[in-house]
Amino acid sequence: MQDDKLKGLGERLRQARIARHEMQQRFADRLGLSRPTLGKMESGDPGVSIGAWTKALELLDRQDELDLLLASGDNLFEKFAICRTLHYRHLLRRLY
Repeated sequence: MQDDKLKGLGERLRQARIARHEMQQRFADRLGLSRPTLGKMESGDPGVSIGAWTKALELLDRQDELDLLLASGDNLFEKFAICRTLHYRHLLRRLY
């Protein structure tokens, strides 16, 4: 199960990079990583540090999605606000 989740995450990272028309080496340079390390991220390697993932989310302007990890399930209003904000930002990115 963990492997499938990481592979899916890596594939979504690759798709986001390609959608921005960035070559793997250029994106790796912007992350401060080697191209092989970015390749590991995109293939779902569990050995890549969380710091590399946070930097990737920052470059993709999706760092707010980190707040969803281990988020408290107690406050439904807060969850709704986060989802609404993420959805709105996603729609804006598609328009521009």
